[in-house]
Amino acid sequence: MTISIWRYSHFLLALVSSLFLLIASITGVILAVEPIQHQAQGYAIEDLEKVSLATAINNLEQNYDEVFHIEVESSGFVKASVLTTELETLDVYVDPRTGEQLGKVPERPNMYRFATNLHRSLFLKSIGRFFVGLISFLLFLITVTGLILITKRQGGLKRLFSKVQKDYFELRYHVVLSRWFFVPIIVLSLTGVYLSAEKFNLLPDDSVMDWVKTNTIPTAKYNSLGEIPFFQNTTLEHVRKIEFPFSDDPGEYYQIALKDKEIRVDQETGGIIGSASYPLATLASRLSMALHTGEGSVVWSIILLLASASILFFIYSGFVMALRRIKRAKKTAALAAMPDKDACEIIILVGSETGTTYDFGTRLFHALNVVNKKVLLTELNHYSTFARAEHIIVLTSTYGEGEAPTNARKFHELLASVRQPNDITYAVVGFGSMEYPDYCKYAIQVDGQLQKLENWTPLLPLHKINNADFRAFKDWAKLWSEHSKIKLSLQPESKRQTRRKPSTFKVIERTELNADNTFLLKLKPKKKEKFTSGDLLSIIPKGSDVARQYSIAKMDGDIVLSIKKHKIGRCSTYLSELNNGDIITAWIDENPHFHFPEKTTSAVLIANGTGIAPFLGMLNENRNSKIRLYWGVRYQSSSKIYDHYLEDYTKNDENINLYISHSREGNKKYVQESILDQREIILKTMEEDGVIMICGSLAMQHQVLDSLESMVKDCSDLNLELLEEKGQLKMDCY
Repeated sequence: MTISIWRYSHFLLALVSSLFLLIASITGVILAVEPIQHQAQGYAIEDLEKVSLATAINNLEQNYDEVFHIEVESSGFVKASVLTTELETLDVYVDPRTGEQLGKVPERPNMYRFATNLHRSLFLKSIGRFFVGLISFLLFLITVTGLILITKRQGGLKRLFSKVQKDYFELRYHVVLSRWFFVPIIVLSLTGVYLSAEKFNLLPDDSVMDWVKTNTIPTAKYNSLGEIPFFQNTTLEHVRKIEFPFSDDPGEYYQIALKDKEIRVDQETGGIIGSASYPLATLASRLSMALHTGEGSVVWSIILLLASASILFFIYSGFVMALRRIKRAKKTAALAAMPDKDACEIIILVGSETGTTYDFGTRLFHALNVVNKKVLLTELNHYSTFARAEHIIVLTSTYGEGEAPTNARKFHELLASVRQPNDITYAVVGFGSMEYPDYCKYAIQVDGQLQKLENWTPLLPLHKINNADFRAFKDWAKLWSEHSKIKLSLQPESKRQTRRKPSTFKVIERTELNADNTFLLKLKPKKKEKFTSGDLLSIIPKGSDVARQYSIAKMDGDIVLSIKKHKIGRCSTYLSELNNGDIITAWIDENPHFHFPEKTTSAVLIANGTGIAPFLGMLNENRNSKIRLYWGVRYQSSSKIYDHYLEDYTKNDENINLYISHSREGNKKYVQESILDQREIILKTMEEDGVIMICGSLAMQHQVLDSLESMVKDCSDLNLELLEEKGQLKMDCY
């Protein structure tokens, strides 16, 4: 609830001020260029701290008929207003060390004049300045609420600058750029508020200066200005502006603006006639102007330019994020607003491991809603009696050797125990890849079970979809529509994700096959690659269009894969025949949902067979967490190729405990049985916000989930769905 308040506040503030922020950001980018362009003229004087006032004034008076004033800009330029021997009044940049003219002071370009007026007041004078001040304040609030949201997203203030989880482009860089430009944007907003408040006289009056007269003024006169101690001892580094006397009249004086005060100097005696320190409001206003404009600092100007540009990106990415959130909310609301299951005439049952099949189910659900049909979309695990159901559609994928997806693992038992009150027409659609020998095997099993049920009639034969082909699904939907007499119009196909550019990897080690026909393959990236344990290496074997993915163990920058060689496996056979020094082409797919949490006190890792691969890397990278690894293999000799990794962990790190189960010899036991023996330890891990990670075959995952469910059934505050939602239960099975 709290994060929702901050998110809605952040969005509402941004929405209200977006148009003004857009104008302010564009003009801010333009105005940030001006100090950079100004500095590029190259008139900055080095070592101003070595140039005395006496030197500068004498040199200028020798080169010009008269000098009216000298100004030292924050940029390091020295500007003088002079009268030439041709009686021409000029504003010029000069070198005070020689009196040489470096160039004339150019007139300010119209582009910057226009941008300044638009930036300060929107050409609306006082009303515009009020809006600019208000928008600056709103920008401050937006930045603060944004920081709070980022802090919560990253897991606390201490982890604010930890790795940002990869997501779609706009969201990821909304977070990344926010962290980079938080301080500059805060400075821009606060100085904008201050400068606007100053224009409306809301701050102390800085125009009144308290002049203090000097009681004792020297009577001795100097022959030249260069002899006056004040001018000899004061350097240009401390000077802002010098206004020369109008005449030689003894009553006239030099008025000199220093960094923190102004003084009046008698032109004959060199005595200090009076001085006045600048009010705090004046100094604050000057600092605010410098920070807001970047004047005098190329580096700060560049930072302000990038910060202003980043605000433009935040406006764009913020609206993209909002639209996606609204779209997702509408989709969720539509699904959540389904009628009661006993009021629906059409039931769509989905078995999906990665969400792809569920996406097809969602499209079908929306298409039936459009024609005013009461439809229920749910998982196969939620199969029950449906009082008014006439049509049941099953969409399911297949994993492993004909295994059910996780959200369909209970369907077989439910189907045997639940009897529908009405006659049912049904259709089964299987999703898979023809590259695999068990193509749509689970869908075939489901179809076979439904054929045995009384009062169930197939509306269409089993239909198989290869590689999530939308056109094939659309063809099936057309057939279903014709046979059911229900018109359908599916939503267009989503854009397919762009495949990453392949990289090359060098083989540096390959073990022999063990008793389970499994081997380890160690690869070194030919160029720097960003990855971590749990990510996936995708390889397309020769003669195939489908990538095979292997879970990665990261070992000191190298990749270690655990691979089972299958008799008809194109990719596993190819990889098993590689030799040291061979080069392969592949790419790394990030798998963020299966990364080891950066901050966890304890973890339970559960695997069978080659599923141990990512855990080898996680054990290597996370030596400060209490980790228990439960691993199931067939024979004792099966683990031999892994021994040099596992022995290092268990012997040299007391935080790591290893439990190996052998299913074919000795005290035969499966890994799901081993974790039941450790019930108290695993429950404690759940209760203390530890993480449970499962990797290996889908059949093993189902058995492990059954074991975990039996553990938590008597714990009112624990359930697997909540643990998965909180990121405490992570699964990556095949």
